[in-house]
Amino acid sequence: MRKIITLSAMLLMCVLSFAQQALWGGAAVISPEIHENNTVSFRLKAPKAVRVQVTGDFLPTQKIKTPYGEFDGPGAADLTEKDGVWEFTTPQPLKPELYSYTFLVDGLKINDPSNVYMIRDVASVTNVFIIGGERADLYKVNKVPHGTVAKVWYNSPTLGMDRRLTVYTPAGYETSGKRYPVFYLLHGMGGDENAWSELGRTAQILDNLIAQGKAKPMIVVMTNGNASQEAAPGESSLGYAPASMQLPKTMEGSFETAFPDVVNFIDRTYRTLKNKQNRAIAGLSMGGFHSMHISKQYPDMFNYVGLFSAAIMPGKDVKSPIYDNLEAKLKTQFDKKPALYWIAIGKTDFLYQANTDYRKMLDEKGYKYEYFETGEGHIWKNWRIYLSEFAPKLFK
Repeated sequence: MRKIITLSAMLLMCVLSFAQQALWGGAAVISPEIHENNTVSFRLKAPKAVRVQVTGDFLPTQKIKTPYGEFDGPGAADLTEKDGVWEFTTPQPLKPELYSYTFLVDGLKINDPSNVYMIRDVASVTNVFIIGGERADLYKVNKVPHGTVAKVWYNSPTLGMDRRLTVYTPAGYETSGKRYPVFYLLHGMGGDENAWSELGRTAQILDNLIAQGKAKPMIVVMTNGNASQEAAPGESSLGYAPASMQLPKTMEGSFETAFPDVVNFIDRTYRTLKNKQNRAIAGLSMGGFHSMHISKQYPDMFNYVGLFSAAIMPGKDVKSPIYDNLEAKLKTQFDKKPALYWIAIGKTDFLYQANTDYRKMLDEKGYKYEYFETGEGHIWKNWRIYLSEFAPKLFK
């Protein structure tokens, strides 16, 4: 009798195990697998596939032509198949970094079903993983005091709508009773108020820098720079609207004109230090464009300005008073001696020449700025570096 009960129990466990595997898609395939030497293996179970590749920013870049220009894009590597499971292991250890990747199965791009960690960038969703060490440790959640990230709605009278912000408050904000400086951090074209917190790892970078004593505790406000939008795709009254880079009211003056609405809301709502000396603004690409033009349009608003891979001038057909009288506005701004005007860009960025020309103009005028150059191009890897370099320079 005891043998029958034991056998029945074993059969039941097998059935439950089989049911669980059926529920979750069969036996587990480990992917990505980070080895002790920091090589990484990628695996995909696809027994009927003819060709499987992995594409990601850990591979050598290749030039990709788009309607918006030529960009550095991720390369691709072939996987080899054994018993229906395809596999690729990086030939060299990967350097510390946050990496993204997807699979190409017979030309169809899919996410890794073995990796639940994914990030959206405009209309693309990729899997992610981190190789720790060096600067990449700033991108990890470490055992340090943590700030709070909130999605906050505000009313913009200038744009005539309610809009959303992402706001980081440093560890201890809720109980300290102190007032804090504010850093306004702006995304690029096609991005939104989620971009810097998700792709840029802003909260992790600030938590770690502040804990290390390298950055001052500060509030970071991550705006939605698309003046026609209430909030990120799928998170507004439009419902699950498609994500797109082709949005109206992005670089034609509306966002810059309405930016005081953001500053006024933050100063009313949070315990801020309400003066130029305690405000900073920076952004990537389109956000760098906005940071440049907002800071010169309101020269008494920001003492720290950061241009990360910035677009510089509007399109030829764009007409707005925001962009008129550039040299006169820059003279006023630099005559007021901002504490920091910081320009950063990668050597292969498609905006490199525009930034070179802009720096030449600043040099000819004798305007002081700091310049930081990296390798590679118009990529999040660089923008996380720029944030981790820029933030420690603020509010000193």
